[in-house]
Amino acid sequence: MNETDKQKPVILAVAFGTSYAENREKTIGAIERALAEAFPEFEVRRAFTSHIIRKVLKKRDGIIVDGVGEALERMANEGIKKVIVQPTHIMAGIEYEQAGDEMKAFEGRFGSLVLGENLLETMGDIEELIRVIDEDTKAFADGDTARVFMGHGSEHSDNSVYAKMQKAIDEAGIKDMIIGTVEAKPDLYDAVAMVKKTGAKRVLLSPLMIVAGDHANNDMAGGDEDSWKSVFEKEGYEVSCRLEGLGSSKGVQSMIVKHCRETMEEQDRK
Repeated sequence: MNETDKQKPVILAVAFGTSYAENREKTIGAIERALAEAFPEFEVRRAFTSHIIRKVLKKRDGIIVDGVGEALERMANEGIKKVIVQPTHIMAGIEYEQAGDEMKAFEGRFGSLVLGENLLETMGDIEELIRVIDEDTKAFADGDTARVFMGHGSEHSDNSVYAKMQKAIDEAGIKDMIIGTVEAKPDLYDAVAMVKKTGAKRVLLSPLMIVAGDHANNDMAGGDEDSWKSVFEKEGYEVSCRLEGLGSSKGVQSMIVKHCRETMEEQDRK
């Protein structure tokens, strides 16, 4: 890297991360490429908020990915003056807050250091994501298939975004789209109950997560008796699994680029 490149402003694309190499580049990598294409005057760098994922990648694959604090320390030492920290998290949950907390230690070390918005910040974002996933799975909207989207879920208060999303789906008159989460409410059994009300014969399972990683491959599509696929099959449904993370969707990439642009414009007005 030459001296000119070192002084280039940076977009730090922050993801939870995944150890699934192929899906990582189809999702997180695709988002980073979309940001680089939209903002060629910026360098795009990567940070993962999951310490466990970073540890696995380093030990298993010899791949070193910075956490937010490590990435910022590196940039401060390089003399970079302007940084936009652009999260790719679904909601403003624990990981998003931790990124903001880590940034506080670097106040005064950059000319400009700002945190962008997560994917679902407003009702407009929720409505746009519904349009995107509806379009991305329209081939399955045949009247007999329930499209079930599996989110992560969180104990954080912002977990309410999933209920808001389901309410917006219902109000839009979309009968075959169901939202559930792995670790919170609405859960798998809430999703089963909602699917029963649709009268569907088949179920499409798709992750409502940036990557199709461990949760998608195991909790959703795995062969264990408590996986979402197995539970729906026990209920008598023919089940298909779509292992495509949201990050691979052009529509989702556009949403993240839009958030990043809005953050830049707001910062320029200050």
